[in-house]
Amino acid sequence: MTRRTTPGSRLPRAAAPYARIKQHLKNELSRGRWPPGEAMPSDAELVAQFRVSRMTVTRALNELRAEGLIERVQGVGTFAAHLARVASQLRIRDLHEEILARGHRHRARVHLARAEAASEGVARSLGLTVGAQVFHTLIVHFEDDVALQCEDRHVNPASAPDYLGCDFTRITPTQYLLQVAPLWEARYSIEAALPSAREARLLGIGRGDPCLVVQRRTVGNGRPITTARLVHPGARYLLQGEFKP
Repeated sequence: MTRRTTPGSRLPRAAAPYARIKQHLKNELSRGRWPPGEAMPSDAELVAQFRVSRMTVTRALNELRAEGLIERVQGVGTFAAHLARVASQLRIRDLHEEILARGHRHRARVHLARAEAASEGVARSLGLTVGAQVFHTLIVHFEDDVALQCEDRHVNPASAPDYLGCDFTRITPTQYLLQVAPLWEARYSIEAALPSAREARLLGIGRGDPCLVVQRRTVGNGRPITTARLVHPGARYLLQGEFKP
């Protein structure tokens, strides 16, 4: 038997009331109904709309606040969070910041920055038709004078129309995109792989040298923003994480 879902929700009708409220607000935030900083419905309005207790509404809003999606100001109201803060929750950290945090110097060399027709794979990833215009950059990032990352990125022009006007020796694509197209969702794949011939040449490594390859796709307000292939020489880059129960 298939469970019915409420309009605009991914949760079954039998889900807890607070979860339905939470999902409803997340859906509306993802569609851009409330831009960053804009006031959202009050607790009293949500109580009346969903016919639940104030405690139920409070639980839903507190969970959204813990996820960085909303801001609550006592005595004032609830506001949509600035999505760059959501990005920090998702841990989209720019390589530039990592290098500076280690006390080293970051520099970038731009090998390609142009508009071009989307291939089938790029079009599918960005939700475009094959042959539609996309922006393409190929940049090598250095820590001091050591090549640390080859960044091959495609950008949806609808999400960042002025992308190619940036000087990417002064601002990284990640920094710029978080400013103009704050992300809502990010998907990763991470694998050990060999570089392509071009990537090996740009990074100054051999074709047989193992690399850490990150594929990343981001979405904001329901629209794909960018897809990127980030290649790091395995001998020069360490992926670390931290877990605290």
